[in-house]
Amino acid sequence: MPEQGPKESEPEPEPKGEPEPKGEPDAEPAAASTPAPEPEPEPVAAEIAEESPVADRDSGRRRLKGALWPPRLSRGQLVVALLLFSLGLGLAIQVRSTNDHHSQLRGARQEDLVRILDELDSRQQRLQQEKAELEQSLAKLENSSNQAKEAQEQTRKKVTELGVLAGTVKATGPGIVLTVDDPQGQVKADMLLDTLQELRAAGAEAIQINDVRVVVNTYFTDQSGGGVQIDGKKVSQPYRFTVVGNPQDLTPALNIPGGVVRTLESNQARATITQQQKVVVDALVDPKTPQYAKPASK
Repeated sequence: MPEQGPKESEPEPEPKGEPEPKGEPDAEPAAASTPAPEPEPEPVAAEIAEESPVADRDSGRRRLKGALWPPRLSRGQLVVALLLFSLGLGLAIQVRSTNDHHSQLRGARQEDLVRILDELDSRQQRLQQEKAELEQSLAKLENSSNQAKEAQEQTRKKVTELGVLAGTVKATGPGIVLTVDDPQGQVKADMLLDTLQELRAAGAEAIQINDVRVVVNTYFTDQSGGGVQIDGKKVSQPYRFTVVGNPQDLTPALNIPGGVVRTLESNQARATITQQQKVVVDALVDPKTPQYAKPASK
């Protein structure tokens, strides 16, 4: 038999270990490339963080409320506050009335504006004349050699003037006659009162409506069945105002824009003004003794 040569030793099989995972790279590079997720904040901490500004606001409001209420004002501060409030209210009312007056004048015609200016000038002149008369009377009393006699004369003159104002003495002089025709019965007591107030403001010295003398305590009322009462006496239309005063002052006062004549015409009434050199106010009133008012001692 032929000799067999030495056999080649077969490689020993490597020990089988755990197979390496395929397709997975080294663990350390993977950990280095992907950052680990940050831990989420705890819910309790988040709620505290959210509620802290609200708590601060509530605390600030409580401190502000505690500082403002109850108010700690001294008497001097309270007086100053009241004075400032009164001043502000007065200024607001004045500004509003001025704006209303300006709005009425803004739409007026040129001749109406001229008439208003003439009326204001007449009022100023009338006041200056009254002032001059009073100063003249005072000078007579101070310079008269017989002051007692001069005082008596001034007293009699004053009694006559007061009698005209009180309605116990007849009056005559230049003036106007205002006739208000009201066929529709739309003229009410307040309209007649506005007419009276406008005449007084324009310098009327004696006024008579139909057969009723107008004095300081004259009042107007509406009747349930229509018509107007003056001092408890029924007065029927046409209403006739007999007025003693300067016609150049009385007529423009009634014809101003938005005044008496325009108001009456808007209520379907007709106002007619007649200027006269001499009118007579002959209706009288019975003087009444005051029940409660007494002369006050100086």
